[in-house]
Amino acid sequence: MEFETAYQAFIDHHAALRSGERKGRLIRGHLYAEKLFLQNVWYPLFGHLDHLHPEYEIYDWNRKSQFIDFAYITPFGRFGIECDGFQSHVKDMDREKFSYSLNRETFLTAMGWKMMHFSFDDIQNRPEVCRMLLQMVIGPCMIRNGTTNSAAISAAVMEKEVLRLAWRLKRWIRPKDVTDHLDVDFRTARKWLRSLVEKGCLSPIARGKDIRFYELKEGSLEHI
Repeated sequence: MEFETAYQAFIDHHAALRSGERKGRLIRGHLYAEKLFLQNVWYPLFGHLDHLHPEYEIYDWNRKSQFIDFAYITPFGRFGIECDGFQSHVKDMDREKFSYSLNRETFLTAMGWKMMHFSFDDIQNRPEVCRMLLQMVIGPCMIRNGTTNSAAISAAVMEKEVLRLAWRLKRWIRPKDVTDHLDVDFRTARKWLRSLVEKGCLSPIARGKDIRFYELKEGSLEHI
């Protein structure tokens, strides 16, 4: 499905489910930056808008109603996404608003949300950076919760998680490291590691006739 068709169906669907201020907020608050985020970042990565909620209403510790730009609500977690413009979110923010913003973020974390912020400049000019970071946050949650067969999770996403693990280990990586971290069998772990060798991200290290370890190669960070 083309993005414009999917986007219009997405907005119509959520507008039909709402009334009053919640509907008004969707119409007034979902503007150019939010649509551009979906077009440049989300849709190229996932290819659909399922489980995504625009202008999602939340409550702070005083039960005060607030809205976040997007909520991605799935069986494997709740993710909040904000598209921040420099003018409105930084230059025009006084000390009280700044304090409230930090407290709200901490409160949402305590309530089980994973919050992500993307600048409008990056959404418009460097969407590949936004896609990389979005995938880094959401991908591992999908993997750990047994959704590795989902269409949204490709082999490339799994391999990126293996590379991130290798960077965190700060040493060579073994198939056992992958099996322990991602809860997959040995053959699957070895398949991903060999694929990364073929792509020039890892170098195999042999002990005798067998390959036991893999080392990161220069430039592998670019593939994460």
